[in-house]
Amino acid sequence: MDFKIREVRTAQGPRALLREREAYFQLMQKGLSNGEACRLVGINDRTGQRWRNGRSADRRQNAAPPVKTAVPRSAPSRYLREDDRIHIADRLREKASIRQIAAELDRSPSTISREIRRNRTNGTRGQWHYRPHAAQARADARLPRPKPGKITQNPELKVFIQDRLSLRWSPEQICQALRTQFPDRPEMHVVHETVYQALYVQGRGELRRELARGLRTGRVRRTPRRQAQQRQPRFRHPMVMISDRPAEAADRAVPGHWEGDLIIGKDGGSAIGTLVERSTRYVMLLHLPDGRTTELVRDALVETVQTLPAHLKRSLTWDQGSEMGRHREFTVATDIPVYFCDPASPWQRGSNENTNGLLRQYFPKGTDLSVHSREHLEAVAAELNGRPRKTLGWETPAERLHKLLAA
Repeated sequence: MDFKIREVRTAQGPRALLREREAYFQLMQKGLSNGEACRLVGINDRTGQRWRNGRSADRRQNAAPPVKTAVPRSAPSRYLREDDRIHIADRLREKASIRQIAAELDRSPSTISREIRRNRTNGTRGQWHYRPHAAQARADARLPRPKPGKITQNPELKVFIQDRLSLRWSPEQICQALRTQFPDRPEMHVVHETVYQALYVQGRGELRRELARGLRTGRVRRTPRRQAQQRQPRFRHPMVMISDRPAEAADRAVPGHWEGDLIIGKDGGSAIGTLVERSTRYVMLLHLPDGRTTELVRDALVETVQTLPAHLKRSLTWDQGSEMGRHREFTVATDIPVYFCDPASPWQRGSNENTNGLLRQYFPKGTDLSVHSREHLEAVAAELNGRPRKTLGWETPAERLHKLLAA
């Protein structure tokens, strides 16, 4: 081996011992003991032990910057791998925080924290060490499937659960009762998903299948939820999402882009449609005395927007409510494209949501909205359009719209 023991024996730091590390592993591969290899290389025995217990020889061959970057991965993996665990061990010795390690491995901090807690080696006086190879061995031992169920292994637990299921208790109620009745016996604690799997997963036989009829749903088999890509389209014609809306609509620089929605009356039996122009906050109300079916909403929209000049009919943004099922027919009739917001994202129609709040002063929740005439809706819209608005520099929506029309 072409290696010369270094003459300067002072502390060199972890990044200055690259050749010593390589020489140490070469000696270990030849069968030398840790002490003999450390003596020949000129390092402390504990340094050799730390290297052997997880510090990889190739991680420090190139001088890395002080700021750690994510560890390169050959392919994404759901589970931590051995090189991930070696990196965790190295960084723990360098006193890195859990969040730092998680960022470097592109993992959740809870994943790293759980890995350390589950696979660390506990020592005396409350001390512990994280040894990556031992941690990998423990993870491998837990990996094989199928595993025996916890309910099958504990007859007392099985009887307790079956008795409560026969009394039509829900799995969640049973799990809480177990924790209350057996607070100091973790072997008697399960989560409700364990009970559901014992009932529904075929071949396990942990609980009698007929007990599933005692659940509130009464199902004897579990109904899987469809994945997002397997769901049926909401409308017959594909939606154009708000991400495809022109940029001029987002920055409110050009008038003619509208936001729309419905305010719902008592028991969902009546509704009033609302349209708000994004640039001027001008309000128009849709009269829907006979309900809010797709045909009625389509006709009311077409009738209302036909009163607008051509340069104020650029786009309409709506949520994914079922009342817009005939959005394609509305676009064909008016030449106004319709863009849909993302699910559960009301802030994407912020002007409309704010206006709906103002309209509740005139149309309180829990009241019948079908009693209001078209003339009354026009009067309410005119009153709102005559209010000074701070966002318009204390101009009214009507004044701002008049300036645009005059220009």
